[in-house]
Amino acid sequence: MRRVLLSTRLLPEGFAELQKQFEVVFPENETFTRDELIALLPHFDAFVPTFVYPVDREMLDAAAQRVKIISNYGVGYNNIDIDYAAQLGIVVTNTPDPVIEPTAELALALMLAAARRIPECDRKVRIPDGLKWGVLENLGQSLTGKTLGIVGMGRIGQALARRALACGMHIVYYNRHRLSPDLEATYKATRLDLDDLIAACDVLSLNTPLSDETRHLIGRKQLQLMKRTAIIVNTARGAVIDEAALVEALQQGWIAAAGLDVYEFEPKITPALLAMDNVVLAPHNGTATVDTRNDIARFASQNIIRFFEGREDITRVN
Repeated sequence: MRRVLLSTRLLPEGFAELQKQFEVVFPENETFTRDELIALLPHFDAFVPTFVYPVDREMLDAAAQRVKIISNYGVGYNNIDIDYAAQLGIVVTNTPDPVIEPTAELALALMLAAARRIPECDRKVRIPDGLKWGVLENLGQSLTGKTLGIVGMGRIGQALARRALACGMHIVYYNRHRLSPDLEATYKATRLDLDDLIAACDVLSLNTPLSDETRHLIGRKQLQLMKRTAIIVNTARGAVIDEAALVEALQQGWIAAAGLDVYEFEPKITPALLAMDNVVLAPHNGTATVDTRNDIARFASQNIIRFFEGREDITRVN
């Protein structure tokens, strides 16, 4: 029987179908250590790392003795040296479909939380005399009638656009390629150049993969173009924003607020962000629901099963 190694102790329910056909090995603790994985990988046919577990050349050299496929548990795969994996003949796949709706859901939640100052008021209302009650106290912003600028109008961006339309927002987007006229009509969306979008939007949502082109896509120059009432939301990758510039923008009042699920140096968060009331912070949990975790497991399992069946319909990334 072929063997599958998991880097992390994940929910078993999503791997039920895989376990019918393969021997699936979970760590006894939360994760295997790096040294344990290097020792174990030569004895397995497939490997399932989570999207935060680094798989570098040394680990790939160990895997190459037997592993034929690395089925990454997550849509992002910058944790894996995919080019070197390809050189070694190891296929790498990801799990794009299950992350679409929950990530868009969290982006909307961060928008609402930042606009209506929900976390700030929640913290303060728990403290005796922590905030002042009154008609003109604790004022936030409405989203209805405002403009949402989406950077990266892929499937997650479109899922967010659908939700934003239901909130009565107007959609502008920036993408390398223009959407079809039918899709633009569906989302009532207008494509703008990046600087024009940044200047026009009331909420800026980042939904683009991290690459050499998108690293620090939003920096000091872009933040200074934004409205002073604008909110920035990032559920993509932390390094899409220059975090030092973001801190400056929030401290200087160039923008009003931020909702962040990802960070440039995560799990470390820039201390200044932790001290700000106008920043909503989430621990990279855009897909952190029981349903989604099991859906990702089923998708990762499906890639392995189909690969060993000789099928081509897998989400290969290298």
